[in-house]
Amino acid sequence: MHDLVILTGASRGLGLAMARQLLAPGLVLLCLSRNGGEGLAELAVARRATLLHWPVDLAEPAPVADRLARWLGQLDAPSIASATLINNAGVIPRIAPLANCPPGELAQALRVGLEAPMQLTAAFLHATRTWVDSGWQGPRKVLNISSGLGRRPMAAQAPYCAAKAGMDHFTRCCALEEAQYPQGARLVSLAPGVVDTDMQGHLRAGDAGAFPDLQRFLDLKDRGLLSSPDEAASQVLGWLHRPDFGQEPVADVRQ
Repeated sequence: MHDLVILTGASRGLGLAMARQLLAPGLVLLCLSRNGGEGLAELAVARRATLLHWPVDLAEPAPVADRLARWLGQLDAPSIASATLINNAGVIPRIAPLANCPPGELAQALRVGLEAPMQLTAAFLHATRTWVDSGWQGPRKVLNISSGLGRRPMAAQAPYCAAKAGMDHFTRCCALEEAQYPQGARLVSLAPGVVDTDMQGHLRAGDAGAFPDLQRFLDLKDRGLLSSPDEAASQVLGWLHRPDFGQEPVADVRQ
């Protein structure tokens, strides 16, 4: 038997770090991202793990969710020990007031950051529910990578903040739904802390005139308060394997 993990946004940053740490014998890792993560294929061979990559655009999530549902429906469920979906992909649009955010960037941020996780979660829960109905007894988990910015407002990033707030709340809703079923899936929307990724670099490059919080992000870097992607990935995956995973559907690794 093997464990199955589906991971979005695995080509860089936190997602790539999680993919590297997940690869292990007896695991099948399906990565959904525009590009394959650097060195992942070689690492999978070295660790005798199974790595699959679908080059997809999560700004158009409905076809991806449909493909995932069909793929899960064709798997041999009895050979799978556990099934996990990690929604990690996100997009930071232009750092500017909402009134100045181009419509295309606004739409992309919401599609990648909110619609895609909802579509993929719906597909995952529906497909794996049929496994359970057929007698499969493995655990099912959904881990949504959220952000403190989904819980604290910030000027010049309304689309990103809104996407993460929506992620938190749809996770709460799905957790209530799954709690009604025997062997319901467990879901958590987890803030990973402040991680030194390209996204942080994008924020630090903002215009102080349009981004009132710029100095805060510069200070975090200067004071060495950012976690490395590897450190954050270790904390996030550690949370995924906690025995109480899912008891609180919205959480923070710093709790």
